[in-house]
Amino acid sequence: MRLDKYLKVSRLIKRRTVAKDVCDGEKVSLNHRLVKPSAQVNPGDIITINMKNRVLEVKVLETPANVRAEQADTLYEVLQDRVEAMDN
Repeated sequence: MRLDKYLKVSRLIKRRTVAKDVCDGEKVSLNHRLVKPSAQVNPGDIITINMKNRVLEVKVLETPANVRAEQADTLYEVLQDRVEAMDN
């Protein structure tokens, strides 16, 4: 499955267009490498998302084409979710 679609299906990012923009902005890495939105995601892969002051790292458990909103958090395991101090 494409990275941008996985981010949307898993509800890590709300919209696929936003997921694509975040990937294009070099804010997402797959297995510790910056990748394009079209990169293939497989179970066992590590996705790291760098938001403004938050870093979220998850391990992919499943890659189904569709999933109900209540079950979206079963598609990944959170490895790290940290908030970084903002520099002034």
